[in-house]
Amino acid sequence: MIHHKVTKAIINLLETQLMKRRVIPSIGVALTLGACPSLASTTAASAAPKQARAVVLVSGGAISTPFTTPTRACKDGDGFLAAGNTYTALRRYLLGKGKQVFTAPAMDNWGVVKDPPKDTVGPFTGCPTQLPEAMTIMSTGDWNAGGERLARFLGYLRTEYGITDVDLVGHSNGGMWSRSAIKVLKDTGSPIKVRSLTTLSAPHTGATPPRFHAGEIDLSACAGNAFCEQSVKGWSSLVRAVDKGLSALNTLRYTSGPNGWNAAQGNALQGIPVTLLAGSYFQATGGDPTLWPYDGTVPRFSAWAQDVSSEVIPWRACWQGPLVHWIGWSDQLGLSRDTALTDNPAAMARVNQAIDDADIALKRPNRQGCQ
Repeated sequence: MIHHKVTKAIINLLETQLMKRRVIPSIGVALTLGACPSLASTTAASAAPKQARAVVLVSGGAISTPFTTPTRACKDGDGFLAAGNTYTALRRYLLGKGKQVFTAPAMDNWGVVKDPPKDTVGPFTGCPTQLPEAMTIMSTGDWNAGGERLARFLGYLRTEYGITDVDLVGHSNGGMWSRSAIKVLKDTGSPIKVRSLTTLSAPHTGATPPRFHAGEIDLSACAGNAFCEQSVKGWSSLVRAVDKGLSALNTLRYTSGPNGWNAAQGNALQGIPVTLLAGSYFQATGGDPTLWPYDGTVPRFSAWAQDVSSEVIPWRACWQGPLVHWIGWSDQLGLSRDTALTDNPAAMARVNQAIDDADIALKRPNRQGCQ
């Protein structure tokens, strides 16, 4: 039995939204980590926060997210979102909890962050001065290259804002860029400490449409669900039109096995509590448990990294809610935006709890909520 059937108009979301959220990968460029000296005159805040600890929100694939600080953001209101379509709500929530919050800059193409078209889901405008391309995640690109840029951005926060302790929160592919950045920081002996990592529906072992395109699953995997069938069918035409590699990363073939990306991360997450959030809005009775339930993009099995060993993720806690992947899916399904993982009050509370518990989490039982 399939739950949450959708109409033909709703299914057209792949043609309307994903074409706006282009899938174009980047190639890693070996650049020196740290802040760019030329930024001092344009981006250093005269009243920089005095706290050494900060939350850094990292958005996902094919998303543009502006750089914001605890005190400076983009225009809020009149249809515009202060930190873009992924983290405006969570940023506001965490600031209200007394956290010092930055959003990492991400652009769905090469270059610095620019205002997206007004017909984009959750457009932004009137933002603070944006950071150079070298510190901007190319959000349609390679995980390792994005991790290098994120690590460089964290170095900038240390130089300009005195941030030494970071709680990383990554939505979707943002979780993978965060994991890559953690490895870069450890491999380079960075003084920046990552206190915790929280991922919201990150494709630790892949996402459904890319896996279909790669031939890892066929249409029967959708168990007759109309949303799933139309999204995976539409993916191939989008890949042919605009993809330059990102789709291939979101597969079991790339992430798993002894030569996969997860294994290559080694023990980078040793000593870091990892909290894994998943959405389970779409369900199919009798469906493949590695594919169902899912949030319209990433299965719970992948979001919970259930096929990732304890050597790679030594300590983890899990949480799920009947939620969709992002507010674009909420809009297309005719749901309120608080049905999205990034905007749901219960999910935001769980993120806040993970940050608050970071210093004591490793003393608690492992894999709570992961069954």
